[in-house]
Amino acid sequence: MKTNNSIISLAKQTISIESAAIANLINFLDESFENTVKLIHNSKGRVIITGIGKSAIVATKIVATMNSTGTPSIFMHAADAIHGDLGNIQQDDVVICISNSGNTPEIKVLVPLIKNYGNKVIALTGNPASYLGVQANFVLNSSVEKEACPNNLAPTSSTTAQMVIGDALAVCLLDLNDFGTKDFAKYHPGGALGKKIYLRVSELVERNEKPQVSPSTDIKKVLLEISEKRLGATAVLNNNTIIGVITDGDIRRMLNGKEDFLTLSAKDIMGSNPKTINYDAMAVAALETMERNNITQLLVEKNNEYAGIIHLHDLIKEGIF
Repeated sequence: MKTNNSIISLAKQTISIESAAIANLINFLDESFENTVKLIHNSKGRVIITGIGKSAIVATKIVATMNSTGTPSIFMHAADAIHGDLGNIQQDDVVICISNSGNTPEIKVLVPLIKNYGNKVIALTGNPASYLGVQANFVLNSSVEKEACPNNLAPTSSTTAQMVIGDALAVCLLDLNDFGTKDFAKYHPGGALGKKIYLRVSELVERNEKPQVSPSTDIKKVLLEISEKRLGATAVLNNNTIIGVITDGDIRRMLNGKEDFLTLSAKDIMGSNPKTINYDAMAVAALETMERNNITQLLVEKNNEYAGIIHLHDLIKEGIF
């Protein structure tokens, strides 16, 4: 039975072997890599990435990375390609074939077919002298000294190296395409970054209750309004114009400072200079205002009238905080 120490030791060894394999890839970056980046950048078509087995899984990851960073890409399984999926390849597309050995039967069948269509073939292989390496227009060398697998059989270091080369391609293309934060957000509208750029206060405030009292509202009703609307505060309004705010903190300070608080009304304990934000403002601007003022709620105004309250929890739920 393996001891805890032997398990940790093997895990450390795995990471160490793969780390060394990745670091060594720097030595393989040459004119072929540079030409590949330029070829893809100048192409009017897409990048078709193909492979079989573990290399196919790596191919899907590289496709996802390229698509999310502005380089249109499609995955094509090497086995399916020779049974009809070759129709995915258009005239101006560049094809990247991933194969560690470079000599798998499917790749040997596929490469001549692609070249017959006139498309450029990029080899991402651990064996530049293989069939794939020799037949390709450019070769991206992903050679590794050994797999992290103790038997040196299971694709581990080799597949990691393939993904790293794919990342390097995607990042270089991203840079050449001047692909910035706003571009990234456009392709990730549901992610935190996309929400920081696109999500507005209006989308959040409409989901919340709209706590409000008048200056003359008695304290008992103020407490009920804050409690029922569950936003930790209420606006104090005069003809739908904000004149103050009462928060949970105001209530606690009132209870600690006054014995006969039941005779008080909203105007007696409200803060008369509440922080507000415009209905159409960006949600991230609301977060910045909260952080700057060390508060957890903001009153929202639309056309100079009260529109509701936005809470820090709203921003946390959206992943902006």
